[in-house]
Amino acid sequence: MGLILFIIGTIGWHVGMYGMFKKAGIEPWKAFIPFYNTWLIVEKCQIKKVWFWLQFIPVAGQFITIWITIIFVMHFKKVSVPDHAAVVFLPFIYFPYLGFSKKEKWYGHEVLKHYHKPVSREWIDAGVFAIVAATIIRTFIFEAYVIPTGSMEKTLLVNDFLFVNKMSYGARIPQTPLSFPFVHNTLPFSKTVPSYIRQVQLPYKRLPAFSDVKRNDVVVFNFPAGDTIINLPEYGSAVTYYEVLRYRFNGDRQALFAQSAEYPILVHPMDKTDNYIKRCVGVGGDMIQVKGGTLFVNNQPAMLPPGSQTDFLVETNGTPFDENFLTDELGVDLENPSDQVRTDNSRPGIYVLNLTPSEAAKVKALPNVKSITPYSENQKGATFPADDENYPWTIDDFGPLYIPKKGDVLPLTAKTIAIYRRLITTYEHNTLEEANGKYIINGKEATSYTTKYGYYWMMGDNRHRSQDSRYWGFVPETHIVGKASLIWFSWNKGPRWKRLFNGIR
Repeated sequence: MGLILFIIGTIGWHVGMYGMFKKAGIEPWKAFIPFYNTWLIVEKCQIKKVWFWLQFIPVAGQFITIWITIIFVMHFKKVSVPDHAAVVFLPFIYFPYLGFSKKEKWYGHEVLKHYHKPVSREWIDAGVFAIVAATIIRTFIFEAYVIPTGSMEKTLLVNDFLFVNKMSYGARIPQTPLSFPFVHNTLPFSKTVPSYIRQVQLPYKRLPAFSDVKRNDVVVFNFPAGDTIINLPEYGSAVTYYEVLRYRFNGDRQALFAQSAEYPILVHPMDKTDNYIKRCVGVGGDMIQVKGGTLFVNNQPAMLPPGSQTDFLVETNGTPFDENFLTDELGVDLENPSDQVRTDNSRPGIYVLNLTPSEAAKVKALPNVKSITPYSENQKGATFPADDENYPWTIDDFGPLYIPKKGDVLPLTAKTIAIYRRLITTYEHNTLEEANGKYIINGKEATSYTTKYGYYWMMGDNRHRSQDSRYWGFVPETHIVGKASLIWFSWNKGPRWKRLFNGIR
């Protein structure tokens, strides 16, 4: 349906322009040549040539094109707000009317000499300029982002408002340039209606970067496992399509598709998957491993951020914790403590506490605490690469795993294919067939694969409350959005004044 409307709109726009060009004294067939038609409008309407070139700015360019067509329509003596609203929202109807109605004619540049903008038009023009300017800034310089979950606590807290620097790693050219402004992948007031036109997509390109993604940077990226989602509010990226496919349908896609009414599927373009924020703990060429809950990079213990949290098993003498200690020293919300304090009913006096290193030291010093040890999650079967026979890993005992860099030659074997299958097909857009122990890439048998992109390993600082690379694997460079740079506001039942304008480490 979306494609049909796009085709109808495109045909209507160009047919209307054909008639308008003819009335304006421009050879009408030139209306069908993309960009050249707006060049002719710029010349005819005596608009500065720089505005033609500004059309090529992704996302913002569409607003500039609309502004150019509004100026063109004004030369038909159409200067009211309803006329200009018709240009924006109904050009496929309005342009054919102007082009072929005998009531409408071309007045030329002279008509604008006698036109004076009302105050309302001045405000509208200012608003349009603001939209264009804000879109350019949001696309290429920085974007505001709010922390939705506790996966980075206590480095970042829920409802921390951040500035994400897109210039650090080089701003991406938007893959889907035609979209509703100032929103990500769904329309305002909707959790399921896409905000973009997927029929128009551009190849991956990135502007020059100030630096590469470095180990321990806090990075915003497009969720790799969010390319295909079950398009319901309770699913999306929270309960991924791949989880449902694996655990409820035993990997049978056809069985899942057969229940499309219950599980409606939506495929997002890469730049429209949900935005995630994690710490980059490994870059291309690194070997990562988690042993007993401790992360190692290249066989060395990884940097432990001071605000990082993990679960500890705490044994007490049966005396409960003082509520003031929980709230003042550990920051526990007593109205909702379940995410930070858990009890084991089968073992009285045993708690699982989610703590930073400094908080763990405070708990250890309490007189009612007999012991405190790192908690280890031993549930298998939930981790990347979803191959329990070859990789029986857990989130606390994971790896070792090599992170590919650009140009790496990856061996393809019965054991490694699970790790590299998605990299080859989804991230680098190749066909892959597997038959009789052989691997056919783009129609040719292969025993290895050379990577086109570099890859990263992302983990949340809140290690037992984070959906991260341990569950869904590598993050390709194509998915990198920007570097989290500054907390400009924070809120929890009121402003968190101490967090305002803090840098992110």
